[in-house]
Amino acid sequence: MNTPAHIIINMLCLGRQDTSSILTPVIIGALLPDAPMFVFYFVEKVIKGTPEMTIWREAYHQENWQNFIDIFNSIPLIVFGLVLTGWLGSQIGIVFFSSMFLHIVGDFPLHHNDAHRHFFPFSNWRFQSPVSYWDPNHYGTIVTILEILAVIISCVVLVQSYQSMTGRISVGLIGVSYLAYFIYVFTVWV
Repeated sequence: MNTPAHIIINMLCLGRQDTSSILTPVIIGALLPDAPMFVFYFVEKVIKGTPEMTIWREAYHQENWQNFIDIFNSIPLIVFGLVLTGWLGSQIGIVFFSSMFLHIVGDFPLHHNDAHRHFFPFSNWRFQSPVSYWDPNHYGTIVTILEILAVIISCVVLVQSYQSMTGRISVGLIGVSYLAYFIYVFTVWV
């Protein structure tokens, strides 16, 4: 799934309480597994000036980048963080790592050629799903439509259930970032 979709769906699943003490770790936890991708893309595109096709066909598959990306998508490390923060009694930590875990659960069945090593650093195994969230050769068009519908429905439900302006603004900003992502995709990648 695309990052804003992870965030809004995690808010629906874990952040139904309209308080910043819950929403902040949900949002950060949903964002963190994809954060290395933003760093990767910024370094390759902006700093190095790597052409778009080279970024995704070559640079993305370099070992150092894969290690950096996959450490943030590691189920064992996330579960360790969840268990540790549970043992310490940290509600913020539990919500944060639960949000990271939910992100991974959402990604697991939706990556084909770009599958993560979800058991890294203990294993290099990748589950290459027959379904991709973006690749039309692997049902990406259908998944994209379903994702868009899930985001719209989640945004409507959350805006109606949140009472605070902060909660509603958060939903609005994530919705706008989701729209901005698609505008970028259609102007740069298509």
